[in-house]
Amino acid sequence: MKERIQKVLANAGVDSRRNIEAMVREGRVAVNGRVRTEPPILIDPEKDKVEVDGELVKLGTPMVTRRYYFILNKPKGVYSTNVAQGVQVRAIDLLPRHLPARVYPVGRLDAESKGLLLLTNDGELTNQLTHPRYGVAKTYRAAVDGYVGPEVLEQVQKGVWLADKSGEGFRTGKSRIRIVRHSREQSILEITFREGQNLQIRRVLAKLGHKVRDLTRTRMGPLTLEGVAVGHFRPLTGKEVKELRRSAAGQKGKGEGRGTKDEG
Repeated sequence: MKERIQKVLANAGVDSRRNIEAMVREGRVAVNGRVRTEPPILIDPEKDKVEVDGELVKLGTPMVTRRYYFILNKPKGVYSTNVAQGVQVRAIDLLPRHLPARVYPVGRLDAESKGLLLLTNDGELTNQLTHPRYGVAKTYRAAVDGYVGPEVLEQVQKGVWLADKSGEGFRTGKSRIRIVRHSREQSILEITFREGQNLQIRRVLAKLGHKVRDLTRTRMGPLTLEGVAVGHFRPLTGKEVKELRRSAAGQKGKGEGRGTKDEG
């Protein structure tokens, strides 16, 4: 039975569906020896051979279908990508070296951002956690320049108009924001987006006159960083995986605003 290549490769632990779409367009995916760059691409995982960056992907083997889930407390300067460029340190470089399956980050934190990053080879869960229609909440703590007043909070909560590559622009989704503490020189904010875009937070606050100096993701759905030091990781418990799935399923269709993937 043929399925979309994004789903098959995500289930095989290659990367998230959205990142696989980008790989296809970049000419990095070959099916039966032929590079394919235009979706939709349907394949039969029982019959077709797929290579990514010249490496044959094992589809549907017991080793690949076992699911792994890790919480990483990502330090600043670490990249949320599986494709290394030069001497970049990747999030997966901080995990055990000899995992029997390829895991990948769920969404992204840009290199300058810190905090909670989920890594897994569960393609279906990744899709639920990153697709805007599911609207899984992600919470960030931001240190910004200046005194943030109530009018800024109101604008962020309602959504702010931002430019995009299409030239049309878009309004960010509604969010929850509160002041943890502030002074004339700096404010500490806690912001929860269902779109979960850390770069949107930077752009929104900069547009409102408050440059983000430090940004940390502290929560994703029911998951927190409790007990995980910076640069360290731990596997999720079975209970946490179930709670995460329930969180994604419970929010399906409730995502607000125009959502896109987290970008690093």
